[in-house]
Amino acid sequence: MNKRYLLFLLLFCLSIHVNAQKRVYEVGFLLDHTNPGVESLFQDLKKEIHAVVGEDAIVNFSPENVYINNYNLSIAAEQYGKLQSTADIIFTVGLYNNLLMLQQSEFPVPTIVVSSIRNEITQIDVQRETSGISNLVYLAPSGSFKEDLAQLKEFTDYKKVGIVIEKPLVKIVDFEAIFQRVCKELNTNFKLIPYENVSDIINELDDIDALYMAMSFTLNDEDTRELAKKLIEKKIPSFTAGRRQDITNGIMATNVGADSFNRFFRRTALVIESYINGTNFSELPIYIDLNNELTINYQTMQSLGIPIRFKNIGDINFVGGVIQSRLAQKTYSFKEAINTVLANNLLLKSGQKDVELSKQDVKSAKSNYLPSITSSASGAYVDPDLAEAGQGQNPEFTTSGNITLEQVVFSEGANAQISIQKSLAKAEQEKYNVEELDAIFDVSNAYLNALILKTNLGIQMRNLELTKRNLQIARDNFEGGGTAKTDLLRFRSEKAQNTQSLIEAANTLMQSFNSLNFLLNNPLDYTIDIEDVSLEEGIFKKYQYDDMIEYIENPSTHESLTQFLKQEALKNAPEIKQLDFNMEATERSIKLYKTGRYFPTIGLQGQYNQEFSRSGAGSNSIPGFPDGYYTAGVNISLPIFSRNQNNLDKQTSLIQKEQLEINKANYELLLETNIRNAISDIIVAVSNIRLSKVSESTAQEGLELTQTAYSSGAVNIAQLLDAQNNYLNARLARSNAIYSYLITMLQMERYLGSFFLLNTEAANQVFRLKFQEFLSKNSQQ
Repeated sequence: MNKRYLLFLLLFCLSIHVNAQKRVYEVGFLLDHTNPGVESLFQDLKKEIHAVVGEDAIVNFSPENVYINNYNLSIAAEQYGKLQSTADIIFTVGLYNNLLMLQQSEFPVPTIVVSSIRNEITQIDVQRETSGISNLVYLAPSGSFKEDLAQLKEFTDYKKVGIVIEKPLVKIVDFEAIFQRVCKELNTNFKLIPYENVSDIINELDDIDALYMAMSFTLNDEDTRELAKKLIEKKIPSFTAGRRQDITNGIMATNVGADSFNRFFRRTALVIESYINGTNFSELPIYIDLNNELTINYQTMQSLGIPIRFKNIGDINFVGGVIQSRLAQKTYSFKEAINTVLANNLLLKSGQKDVELSKQDVKSAKSNYLPSITSSASGAYVDPDLAEAGQGQNPEFTTSGNITLEQVVFSEGANAQISIQKSLAKAEQEKYNVEELDAIFDVSNAYLNALILKTNLGIQMRNLELTKRNLQIARDNFEGGGTAKTDLLRFRSEKAQNTQSLIEAANTLMQSFNSLNFLLNNPLDYTIDIEDVSLEEGIFKKYQYDDMIEYIENPSTHESLTQFLKQEALKNAPEIKQLDFNMEATERSIKLYKTGRYFPTIGLQGQYNQEFSRSGAGSNSIPGFPDGYYTAGVNISLPIFSRNQNNLDKQTSLIQKEQLEINKANYELLLETNIRNAISDIIVAVSNIRLSKVSESTAQEGLELTQTAYSSGAVNIAQLLDAQNNYLNARLARSNAIYSYLITMLQMERYLGSFFLLNTEAANQVFRLKFQEFLSKNSQQ
């Protein structure tokens, strides 16, 4: 026990001795202002410094060495003087402190000037490698006001841009002159918007058509979201030079890279490490390439109606959605798309006219039993000599008229025609039902395929972003001497290929929307979008699409389900009903030509004649002869022989019947084949859903491990690319699996002749009970 105690005491004393040998560095900070966002960033900076310096020294960040001047230059000078006696390294951050440092001719204490302002203000020569001043290093990041405003002008050709500046900064810098020069080069106008709070900015939005947040670090997340909402309402595009977080909060675009702060923190930590190891600040590089990259909030751009050019896709990082070329004028839900097709599809409208025409044919056939009434009038002139000789029977001038009534009492041909047209009208209705079912499946298939393409586009977009990250890893490794330039070139080539794949995916999605517009009877230039669907929510969850999987995968119920679905399909199929009605019409024709020819056609006829006037020679009326009279009669006709046409028509009808029977048998066989194939496809689709989920998770983990290994040089570029492509394919398979399953289910419903999601819940419940009853009967046999 005493030996262990002595050993512990020895180790403790040794650690005290080692720590006593380490140099302790007190780090002081000079800030213009602070807020929770600033404090969070400085915590990250401190962690990075401790991680890089490690055991080489002890770096302290004492709260008493943190000074905030609250935008007061004289206070900043006083605070700087205090820190020179209490700090070993001084950080200066903010415009006031930066300008104070530019006024100094010498630096007694090693000082790091964090240039958070653009070089248009400081006029720092970023081409210089070092400061050349003892104990001074200023970290000058890449980027400028002009670059940001030029980028904003590419998206929207603004005429007057509002420049947002923290109000205290306007007091010490002539921003008017700076932006006068910049905007003159860009051939545009500007307005400075100094602010103390977000309301100051919102109140100045009326006379501008773009907003540039040049220096707005004091706005918190809530302020930024409020400002972004107001900008979207007023259709004003925006750009920020501050934080990438502003994009997440709704600002349209920025050039701040995803890892800009991390690169800055790492560079700052390396500066301190170099100083601890004996390097004077004057010898350290001043320029920081923050890897600026254009990032846009796609939802904001969509809300503003600003299109994205495909040529720029490879250079853009997206936040907030999948890219499209234009703003959607209408977003359809799945069921809304189906209902729109049923109401507006041109093919269905044409089919409805066919149904109406068939009903007219029925009315036409029935009209054979309606009376026919005709009237006529005439005038006649007879040779006077002949009229005189006629003794009043044929006067020289006469006018007369008559009215005739004809009524069919019985006609086997008319009866047959009525029956035939009724059957054909029912067949036409079933033909329309076929077209309606096809239209429902076509729009469902087009909708889900568009979702596949939309999801694939998002995956391709994220794959491009992943390639950009891997390119950055390769660039860092190359600059650090860890890999050859070939890796860098390979990833540049991969980036170009991924960009092309993304453009092709976006174009294919646009084509799928064109197909949807065609089905929906929209103008083809009408921009649309579609809502996502899921098995876990919405209509597909409501109608329990997962329930059938249990019966399909269970060997004891699989065949029973198949037979039940076949039975229901045969009962519901409008194609079979159409054939049945056509056969019914054909059979009525056979009956007409077979026994109907022996039935006579019976009709009634009546006519009334009236002489209106007579004159000229022979115009004397015959005594007792009336001016008007009527006639009535019955017609009975019976065809005896009509060039053998009756027998020919009967034989033709018999052949047509045989053809319809063959077509019906063929379709019944086809229907059973389709049902069995659909069930097999559902089994495969369900398997794909399960396996693709495992595959995606495994591929993602493999990619993360490979990225880490590549960063440390443990694996080569080929292995990293393989891991990335494997993850891409796994994600594509995962996203496609669910939509493909839904397409397969809807295809089976098309074969059944009924779509569950369009039925009432009561009808679907009847279907389930019928299946349970069918299953129970089969299990007892």
